[in-house]
Amino acid sequence: MPIRVLLADDEPMMRGAVGLLLGQAPDIEVVAEAADGAEAVAAVRRLEIDVALVDISMPEVDGLAAVEEIARIAPSVRVIMLTTFGEEEYVDRALRGGAAGFLLKDADPGQILHAVRAAAAGDAVLSPGVARHVIDRSLAAPVARASRAAERLAALSAREREVLVWIGRGLANAEIGTRLGLSAGTVKVHVSRILTKLSCTNRVQAAILAHEAGLLEPSLGAPADESLGDRGGAGPRFTDRPDGPPGVTST
Repeated sequence: MPIRVLLADDEPMMRGAVGLLLGQAPDIEVVAEAADGAEAVAAVRRLEIDVALVDISMPEVDGLAAVEEIARIAPSVRVIMLTTFGEEEYVDRALRGGAAGFLLKDADPGQILHAVRAAAAGDAVLSPGVARHVIDRSLAAPVARASRAAERLAALSAREREVLVWIGRGLANAEIGTRLGLSAGTVKVHVSRILTKLSCTNRVQAAILAHEAGLLEPSLGAPADESLGDRGGAGPRFTDRPDGPPGVTST
């Protein structure tokens, strides 16, 4: 089955260009287009969609509000924010709202195709510049945000906190199991419980909370050279699939 894609952008030329690009891929099918966030949400309600490419700046209902609503009504739909805006507040809100990725409109065609395929496979994709922002800026939480994150993490058991440390460091379930002496199946159960307790849509959001709460300090988890910040320009890797391979990939 091809990857079923929704394009949401108020610029017809942009929709046409991206639609033409995706239409040339044998494994991708554009099944709907939308000119604003309200139309995008309506399309998600009406159709079976795997991946939605959603612009941020749109009339009536913008892309940020749309991704939050889509995450609420259809969490299986993977939303990639495709926009000319790279401002920090947009990145933060989009990722916290449930977006699976964030690409700037100057991304080359190969990056867009890769992003759609990776998102459909359960991975989260950030452009290199956005990935660096997530690591260096948006996850460097102020005291108030760190305190709120710590309060949320208080619901976790000691073992779940250990698992969360390694989620934040980008390890897959099998790798976490090796570190903690657990089976991959047991780790999968812990990951599911962590996401439920923290009310997180995906592992990216859980990792952000771990960063904000200071859980990923070298003394609290893995050696410093395995931290997200030491992965260089490629950015972090996560996956939303509890039993999947590592996944935020930089394009």
